[in-house]
Amino acid sequence: NRPSKSIYGNLPYIAPEVINGKEYTFKSDIYSFAMLMWEISSGQPPFINYEHDYDLAMKIINGIRPKIVPGTPLEYKNLIEQCWNADPSKRLDIYTLWNEIRNINISYINNQSKLAPNNNLKINKSNSLKSKDINSALYTSKLHQFENLPEPRNATEEELEALHSKSHDLEIPDNIEAFNKSSSRTFKRSSKIFNIKKLQSMMSKLTKK
Repeated sequence: NRPSKSIYGNLPYIAPEVINGKEYTFKSDIYSFAMLMWEISSGQPPFINYEHDYDLAMKIINGIRPKIVPGTPLEYKNLIEQCWNADPSKRLDIYTLWNEIRNINISYINNQSKLAPNNNLKINKSNSLKSKDINSALYTSKLHQFENLPEPRNATEEELEALHSKSHDLEIPDNIEAFNKSSSRTFKRSSKIFNIKKLQSMMSKLTKK
């Protein structure tokens, strides 16, 4: 048994309205799916530098979201931002989301077929994202109980910029050469975005609820 006002789950993936005490809905699932989309594009879990506590809950309630990874295709970025909107009514429904992802995938495949292989795009494992210090305990579901939270809202561009300039969800290389290598890895990672089978599998779980 759990306290009546508690919620169970992995905090970075829980929709703000659920954190605030509302019931889970399909639109709450869409928010969670947006976080999974971000994770696929970035290669690491959201809010990697934060404890799963009241402070993070307040940030989510106040519209703070992970920074979109540079190099993420615009259409994919727009889908993520629509789906993690603080207002559930402004999030896409599962069928619209599926069609949008399918269209992006088709467009990506068509564009890739027109591009010649680029031998300069090589992943340097020594410069991979530093995730070895991730505390795995932070990424398991558990009970959370928060009180006196405000109504969820979207953060302003200024608020997001201020936060992201202080603490980064992804580590930024210290020199331009490392940054260029990082950009190449981002291009490689972007191909994972269009792993349609992986996205389809996750979405089918939502539609079967």
